[in-house]
Amino acid sequence: MNDLVTTLTRLIDIPSVTGDEARICDFVAERLSSNAPRLSQYRVGNSLVAATPGDGPLVLLAGHLDTVPSQGQPAAYIQGERMYGLGASDMKGGVAVMLHLLEDAAPSWPYRLAGIFYEAEEGPFVDNGLEPVLNECEWLTSASFGVLLEPSDGEIQAGCNGTMNARVTFSGKSSHSARPWWGENAISKAGAWLSQMHDRQPAPVDLGGLVYKEVMSVTLAEGGLAANIIPPTFAVNLNYRFGPHRSIAEAEEEVRKACEAADHVEIVDAAPSGEVVTDHPLVAELVSSAAVGIGPKQGWTDVARIAARGVPAINFGPGDTSEAHTANESMPLDHLGLVYDGLKKVLSGSS
Repeated sequence: MNDLVTTLTRLIDIPSVTGDEARICDFVAERLSSNAPRLSQYRVGNSLVAATPGDGPLVLLAGHLDTVPSQGQPAAYIQGERMYGLGASDMKGGVAVMLHLLEDAAPSWPYRLAGIFYEAEEGPFVDNGLEPVLNECEWLTSASFGVLLEPSDGEIQAGCNGTMNARVTFSGKSSHSARPWWGENAISKAGAWLSQMHDRQPAPVDLGGLVYKEVMSVTLAEGGLAANIIPPTFAVNLNYRFGPHRSIAEAEEEVRKACEAADHVEIVDAAPSGEVVTDHPLVAELVSSAAVGIGPKQGWTDVARIAARGVPAINFGPGDTSEAHTANESMPLDHLGLVYDGLKKVLSGSS
């Protein structure tokens, strides 16, 4: 446990905001070369794949190296039973566990491991560093199982919601604000629809007893030309988090249905939902060995990207999801041992 804490402290103190992952990737590569020279390493940009030798079933361990921008967090420090610092929960705790599992893996283990330490997860979906890694190292997609070590609140979190952003536009006609009847106010035209969106409640989706919540939220707004001009256009960004049962095409149908009052709807971007995996033998072993339950993953994670390549995967990593991207980010130190011990028992065949 102390070694895991030391590793996490070191990782937090290496700045790695999206776009600046070279230093932390170098650190991971050099550490594994020193502590586990038997591992094969493959570098793709500022992402690194480290794999154990052998011919057993391949299990992927994946975690991103980058963080969101700093909000003035100090160097890593411990207070009570928690570690504080930028990326503590999202997700340098998971990276620390990955490092120790790869360093501790022995030839007697029944599974072959591949650790994917990748860049640019916190940026746009299209720039995510996991995609080029999977493209260049195609052998990774032959894995029998995957674990994304995103923070999962001390439980296994299955699947993930998909996400979609749409630009929703209301059109009017400009005029002098002293004579608004000569124009049409695009902002107030949107009022009834905005009120409906404000009152819209989360829609629960029960998938095998796991309840995901579908939500639509107006997150950005743009309109108006001047204080004395009736606005001719008003546009908002609508963010939709849709359940694992929907495809991107089905999600688009839902967005367009919800925006029938608007004059124009443009889908800006989308990321697919992740398959819900609860019946895989390794999931059952992990539930038993770590004594944890299974819950839904409300946010989007790269479980969706891994599942799209045909690899069943789950979220299981140290940290609290509520701490991600916060100004005083922290994680419970006991999560490090919980996740490390649970995965080691399963992957070493001792569960």
